[in-house]
Amino acid sequence: MKTLFGKRLLSAAVCLLVLACTTAPAYSDDMNRDALKKLIEQTLRDNPSLVLDVLRKNSEAVLDIAQQGSNVRRLRNLEAQWKQDIKAPKTVKTDGRPVFGNANAKVRIIAFSDFTCHYCQMASSTIETLLKEYGDKICLIPKHMPLEEKSPSWIAAQYFIAIALQDEGKAWEFYRKMFANKDKVVAEGADFIKKTAKEIGADLNKAAREIRNRRGKVAETLRDDADDAAKLGIEGTPYFLVNDLVVRGALPLEFFRRAIDMALKEAK
Repeated sequence: MKTLFGKRLLSAAVCLLVLACTTAPAYSDDMNRDALKKLIEQTLRDNPSLVLDVLRKNSEAVLDIAQQGSNVRRLRNLEAQWKQDIKAPKTVKTDGRPVFGNANAKVRIIAFSDFTCHYCQMASSTIETLLKEYGDKICLIPKHMPLEEKSPSWIAAQYFIAIALQDEGKAWEFYRKMFANKDKVVAEGADFIKKTAKEIGADLNKAAREIRNRRGKVAETLRDDADDAAKLGIEGTPYFLVNDLVVRGALPLEFFRRAIDMALKEAK
């Protein structure tokens, strides 16, 4: 039985054959489209190995076509989902959180992430690009879903929140460095995290006191984030709310643009 991916490759190969035929002067000058279609169908029936030849000789182009087709369908499904998301407002706790960008932006991107997650690292780069592209129209509010308590991702989240209480600019610098050096966060844990906090000029003693305070802002923020994640039914990271539109995973830049544009249009 053919897999879905195999069917996409076959379709892409046929597209390449059609393109080759339609650009050949001998065919395009003398035949209409119906005749050309019949010729291609007959050629494929008589010479099924042509498809394999196309796949071998044009493998990168075939894969590109297949991926483009997959992305078009995926985006179409997401846009249908987002039309439903708009009708279901989502409330999460963001009071007192650091905001990267214009705090009064029409579109807020709320990111549930983990500093040790590969896909969160990928998505963080995408979001930073979007913040530059859209300027004052959007902002980012980070929320945290570390794997487990006392893990490197948990410690990094604690320090991020504690540093944000001191200086949001330094918190943003810390945020970038955590994702840029994800492998070191995983391998070296608290040592690298504290070293980075010191390098950006954070007060480590003050941050440590905040982290130790079980009734303080750091502990409260992590509890609230866990509660919001449970309420939304989040099962993995990264997970984004673009206003009320749900974006799961490290999707291509264009997908995020579509979500932002839809949210902007709805916010007017």
